[in-house]
Amino acid sequence: MRELTTDECRAYLEQASVPPLLLDVREPWEYKLVHLENSRLIPMREIPQSLDVLDPAQEIIVICHHGIRSRQVALFLEHQGFENIVNLRGGLDAWARDTDPQLATY
Repeated sequence: MRELTTDECRAYLEQASVPPLLLDVREPWEYKLVHLENSRLIPMREIPQSLDVLDPAQEIIVICHHGIRSRQVALFLEHQGFENIVNLRGGLDAWARDTDPQLATY
């Protein structure tokens, strides 16, 4: 598993020829408050039963509020055979603080 800071992730997304899946693993109420454009919500508790809707070969950037839940999901996905997993270090809180101050915080 790789980790990217929010600035690294934004730069990567701007130049990626094949966009990765932005997998948001927070709760629906959190996602409604704020999320990255084009992200897909699958709450952490639903990941085990949602493996069949994810492509193990696709690059997946896992996102949460502070980077803790996303790291746990990223490790779980790796153990399930997913090969190209990235954790967003610091989560959306860091994104709002360091990368895009216009992003809502909670």
